[in-house]
Amino acid sequence: MDASSAFQDSLPLHPDRLIEKIDSLGLAYTSYSHPPLRTVADSKAFRDELLTAEEGGFHIKNLYLRDKKKRNYLAVIQEDKEVDLKALAEPLGAGRISFGSQERLLTHLGVRPGAVTPLAMMHGASQDVTIGLDRELLAAKQVYMHPLVNDRTIGMSGADVLRFLEAFSITPIMLDIS
Repeated sequence: MDASSAFQDSLPLHPDRLIEKIDSLGLAYTSYSHPPLRTVADSKAFRDELLTAEEGGFHIKNLYLRDKKKRNYLAVIQEDKEVDLKALAEPLGAGRISFGSQERLLTHLGVRPGAVTPLAMMHGASQDVTIGLDRELLAAKQVYMHPLVNDRTIGMSGADVLRFLEAFSITPIMLDIS
């Protein structure tokens, strides 16, 4: 199965329930529909309506990780930053980390590859997933992320992303990625 809206009914959390939660929290957002975007490269082709980095737009990549003790992590990082997994493990409080499988991703974050998003923590909070956020995300006017499916994008301020996480009693680890 792919990660588009065509398969949204098979997800543990329906994207519409996610949007309803965002609305109930009073968080402002913009919403976009587009062809499925699985990678950062795909995403870069769809930018006409979105803020650039210079304008305060924050485009992310999401790394679903696990360690040898089978603990789960989501690292949310500015899309163009190079990431050293060895160096990333320390601030996350993890042992040696590697990428998690598609099956674990669906179980622990409720999404499929290509639709990984910090918004999946609505499901991940109950699955003991630890999230690390690129510290620069907090100052963004708009953080662009998928709402559990990869043919839609939501933009919300970095402060509102943090408010969303706090609504689920999630305190992210702040990552300094240079």
